[in-house]
Amino acid sequence: MVPSCQVEVLYFAQSAEITGVRSETISVPQEIKVLQLWREIETQHPGLADVRNQVVFAVRQEYVELGDQLLLLQPGDEIAIIPPPPISGGECFCAI
Repeated sequence: MVPSCQVEVLYFAQSAEITGVRSETISVPQEIKVLQLWREIETQHPGLADVRNQVVFAVRQEYVELGDQLLLLQPGDEIAIIPPPPISGGECFCAI
């Protein structure tokens, strides 16, 4: 059996709106694949499934893809769910 540890999950923008929290501590296995970690978080907040393909996932302030990469987590590690940057646009102020 793989030991578990507590990690801090940080939610930004739309993910914070969906979960209703900005951060929370969860307990997960110390050895876990990135996609399994996402599923653990999604289990607690099913609404995140709607934005899964739109968010950036970061572990210890490094971006990771939602895939089969194995993570070796330590107690207190930060997991961040970050929305994509907004698309710029808007009015153009041009001199005539």
